[in-house]
Amino acid sequence: MASFKDRTSEFDLRSKVKDAYFSKFKVEIDSDRIDFLVHSPKSLFAETFLWAESKKDIAEINKTFAQLILTIKRQYDNDVMPPKYLGIFDKEKIAFIEFHHIVPIFCTNDFNWNETPSSVSKKTELIVAKYLVPCHCGLDPQSPEKEPNVGQQSDVGQGIAGQARNDGGSGMVVFNFATDEKELREFIAENFVAGQENTNKIQITKNNFVIIYNKWLKEVWNTIQLSVEDQKDLYIRNVNEADFFRADVLSVNNKTLEEKLQIILQDTFYKSKVHIEGRIRALTDEIRFKDGGKAHTRFWNKYERPPRGEYYQFIFDRRDLLIPQNIRERKGAFFTPQIWVRKSQEYLAKTFGNDWQSEYYVWDCCAGTGNLEVGLTNTYNVWASTLDHADVAIMQSDGNLLPEHVFQFDFLNDSFDKLPESLRDVITDPEKQRRLLIYINPPIAEASAGIGRGANKKDVAKTKAAARYGRELGKAKNELFAQFLIRIYRELPHASLGMFSTLKYLNSTNFVNFRSIFNADFLTGFIVPADTFDNVAGQFPYAFLVWRFSNRPIPQEFEIEVFDKKDNFIKRKKYFTNQGKYITDWIKTYTSIEKKNIGYLCYSSTDFQHNNELRISPFIPTSHISTLALDKDNLLTACVYFAVRHCIEATWLNDRDQFLYPNDGYKTDTEFQNDCLIYTLFHNQNKIVSVGYVNHWLPFGPQDVKAKDNFKSTFMADFLAGKKTTFGGGGSGGYAKQVDVFMVCEPEPQFEYGRKPREFSPVAQAVFDAGKALWAYYHETLKSDAAGNVNASLYEIREYFKGRNGAGRMNSSSTDEQFAALDTNLKNELKKLGLKIQPKVYEYGFLKE
Repeated sequence: MASFKDRTSEFDLRSKVKDAYFSKFKVEIDSDRIDFLVHSPKSLFAETFLWAESKKDIAEINKTFAQLILTIKRQYDNDVMPPKYLGIFDKEKIAFIEFHHIVPIFCTNDFNWNETPSSVSKKTELIVAKYLVPCHCGLDPQSPEKEPNVGQQSDVGQGIAGQARNDGGSGMVVFNFATDEKELREFIAENFVAGQENTNKIQITKNNFVIIYNKWLKEVWNTIQLSVEDQKDLYIRNVNEADFFRADVLSVNNKTLEEKLQIILQDTFYKSKVHIEGRIRALTDEIRFKDGGKAHTRFWNKYERPPRGEYYQFIFDRRDLLIPQNIRERKGAFFTPQIWVRKSQEYLAKTFGNDWQSEYYVWDCCAGTGNLEVGLTNTYNVWASTLDHADVAIMQSDGNLLPEHVFQFDFLNDSFDKLPESLRDVITDPEKQRRLLIYINPPIAEASAGIGRGANKKDVAKTKAAARYGRELGKAKNELFAQFLIRIYRELPHASLGMFSTLKYLNSTNFVNFRSIFNADFLTGFIVPADTFDNVAGQFPYAFLVWRFSNRPIPQEFEIEVFDKKDNFIKRKKYFTNQGKYITDWIKTYTSIEKKNIGYLCYSSTDFQHNNELRISPFIPTSHISTLALDKDNLLTACVYFAVRHCIEATWLNDRDQFLYPNDGYKTDTEFQNDCLIYTLFHNQNKIVSVGYVNHWLPFGPQDVKAKDNFKSTFMADFLAGKKTTFGGGGSGGYAKQVDVFMVCEPEPQFEYGRKPREFSPVAQAVFDAGKALWAYYHETLKSDAAGNVNASLYEIREYFKGRNGAGRMNSSSTDEQFAALDTNLKNELKKLGLKIQPKVYEYGFLKE
């Protein structure tokens, strides 16, 4: 029995794992930044079985796999042939997952590839966790500290080795070194086998077909004789490089086997099935090679075609993985999981009756590959259209729908005159249209000049629908789903709509114009986590809502049922469509006219998802963010704004909830105001620094924390005590003369304080005392550090004790145990203060519930 529980270095652990389980293989340790590589011992074409990340101590599986994926991105981009498996191991366990399961991560829109493996964020861990579908084997992969559960079976009732034999398993397999040794050895013996295909050519599999495609692009694509005009004509009809590659892959003896493809290979040339108006391109057209096919022949001599049966269908179906990222993002396409397709049809049956499919016509006008149509049985009443020719071919080949009812149609640009006659007959007859259900999961792409991926989508709003209805949509015209919604609403006014989408059109500030003209009755719906949808990584609610268009405005308030990722009911959540003014409208009324200030409140949009951008800063950031200069008129108001937005944890469910313009109740609640002030002073989003600036935010005087020198500014300590203060010169925002603190930072008239020390609630006082203990320990430490910063802010104190990693990021923990204990205590007391503030957030109308 192998055991690695003894304390050992990481290198020694790798060596021990190699000797115990991989002695018959060629193993590289710490090669090209990858910790552990396993190759076939001898083969004409060397096969790589495993790339693995190792940890000497017990590690979290999600985090370690995330680190490995960030590490191998360079190899992936350089078209290095991938291994059969990725893996991670520590002294307790080893886990494997077939490479193809994580390939979609490289196509995920929201993945941050700028992170370093040593500083993986929680968001990145959550994205990776989606693709680690576990086969439960001994250990709970998400809880590495749990005791092994010997003999536990996978979800499908198979043992570990049996699950792995089933085409590499349906996901991740985890083995405990101490209890699963026999199963682990069986897994390696059955899956790490060279030359299984009995061929001298490289097999094309789920794991490597994307890499092979990238190599094909470099070696073959430019040798295909296509003019620029031809390429543009094909691109307009969504035929591109991927379709030529699939014609090659799904062939034998240079003849494409799959007749459903738009491009097919015929020995020495390609043929196209695409018809282009004005320049007929028919099946008889020949697309030849510039070099007579030499590069093409040389390339495919290395690979075995066609792929094996179990890989053939996967490669045919997953054309999306070959589409360039910018095109994929522009289209905003993603798949609807069958768990939510079934639930949506359950809700439709509850709403329209069990016989709804025989009584209603259904049109999915952005069908993709037809996921929503699974479960629809009355095919004579169902139509499905999509932008992509290839998707039409896939839907027609599935046999779920009548071929004549599946067609290519650009809903945001094409005229209804292009629809099949059978569907035109429905939409032009008002009575039939009343029995029409538009059943869709539209794309979520958004045109934006903002941060990140929006720059890749700047053209998505340039459609005929956006041009025609842009005034009614306002800012919402940048959302593709909004363009679908407005055209359906305006041009099919008697229909009903069942739509998957975000909830922006119900509560976002960008949809105020739309809500003013959207008349509809809410019939039913449910909400689920958005990241349960393929290629969606964000933590926000995604809803299926059913509407019947009418002459009545949408309800101002209604409830929607909420389900978790596993379809478990959570609660009913209220939504409000007419919320009045928003919190940004309120804070903007306190805009400073003073040129002097003690810092800036930096904030963005009005919902929870943008709370991470809300901070106190000594300077104006360069990003597109709103700022409020803090001075004598608005300091306390800014602290109230800061605290009410940060005191409630952001979750996937409240992510799009909007903060609102409050009522006047907070103006006379001095305890609430002081709670917010203390909460702001000690929160980690208070990013005030003293290097290059005067720190006016120190809550204590130098004598209170036994500092070794005076502070440049005692403004905040004096402000809390109701004293006069001296502002030191130098840096941004510095004052040189002694003034009455209330002349510099007088509360607005409604704050009736007087000039006396502020009184804190017991919970706020506990935060203040915890902060004071932390500052005192810091200044005690500085007595032996001549270079220490006596004016350090809380942010700088944490930086002092935690340090930064090689990438320049602050470390998550400190080796100084006393600091760690004091810092933890401060954070715990701050959480208690946040809980105390929360009820007032609703009482004073900052949020509705």
